[in-house]
Amino acid sequence: MSMKKWVRIAGWGILFFFSAGLPIDVVSGQTTPPQAPSVVPYYAPPSQMELCGERVPLDSQEVRERFDREFTIIVYSHAQVFLWLKRLDRYFPFIEKQLRASGLPDDLKYVAVAESDLVLSACSPAGAAGPWQFIPGTGSNYGLDQSRYIDQRHDFEMATGSAFRYLQDLQGLFQNWTLAIAAYNCGERRVQQELGRQKVASYYDLRLPQETERYIFRILAIKEILSHPERYGYSLPKQAAYPPVPSDRVKVSLPGPVAVQTAAEAAGMTYRDFKIMNPALISDTIPSGAQSLKVPAGKGMEFQGRMQTAKIEPSSTVVSQQAVSRQGVTHKVKRGETLNGIAVRYGVSSQDVRRWNGLKTEKVQIGQSLKIMK
Repeated sequence: MSMKKWVRIAGWGILFFFSAGLPIDVVSGQTTPPQAPSVVPYYAPPSQMELCGERVPLDSQEVRERFDREFTIIVYSHAQVFLWLKRLDRYFPFIEKQLRASGLPDDLKYVAVAESDLVLSACSPAGAAGPWQFIPGTGSNYGLDQSRYIDQRHDFEMATGSAFRYLQDLQGLFQNWTLAIAAYNCGERRVQQELGRQKVASYYDLRLPQETERYIFRILAIKEILSHPERYGYSLPKQAAYPPVPSDRVKVSLPGPVAVQTAAEAAGMTYRDFKIMNPALISDTIPSGAQSLKVPAGKGMEFQGRMQTAKIEPSSTVVSQQAVSRQGVTHKVKRGETLNGIAVRYGVSSQDVRRWNGLKTEKVQIGQSLKIMK
């Protein structure tokens, strides 16, 4: 048989095997049996759960299905669960210590995971910000300063303390942790109104905004999976966890505004690293007055000394900004904007916007003119 004829016959043979769907070992020319598809493991949700010591009525079919939905979504969200596991060592020790000191349930740490995935720079379309996702008004009410220079909602330690005070107040109002956590999501006024209107006493019987109806179950699913990751197929090597970042918190009193770049150089850091360590700094300028800043551990005293002689920024920019603040500006509401979102844009609280404009609610209308005094 000629070589040309043999090649033609061999080619037809290969075509036959491929058309029959049989894989071929290109080295030996032998067919190999097809591989069976991998089987996705099934993980059953737990049959009993508690949240802050309060029993979840999983014996109710409707409640069990609501929980099963969130559990199933999260248990197979491999990338997100691994990122949570990596961040726990960085943030949970501080949260757990503060919960113990405040006499609060340990389960509250999972609220931060549900709110922000433990990302300090997290922001929502509704204007919530930081690891505990405070809206501007609530953040201001619980001691978190917000201006065009600083937004303490992004400061992990400060926001954590404020979140615990808020949650404690909510629990005092409702005398129930599940309702308190639900109110943290949609507001205490909404929960109070719905409890009265629907004439029920349990979160699990309430009809609430969809996000809030899923919120408690999402926290429960996070708690179960992060408490027992190996039970659900997750194994994170110790070296893969993100370590805590040791730092010194330094209080400085600035006679005038200082450039962030100047402060970074005083700390022996790059601008980028200084901003990452101080996420509450939302502009390129640190305003005058008493400020609390973080620098690498062991550099606090040196940084404090250097900041006493730091170059003050030219005052012209600050003066002009203060003049605008005194005169105020007018904002015309556009489609899709909310009062909270507008307040965040100007670095003020929604409560102030309501006060400046005599608003009784947070509802705004397209084309409405709002006076902003800061």
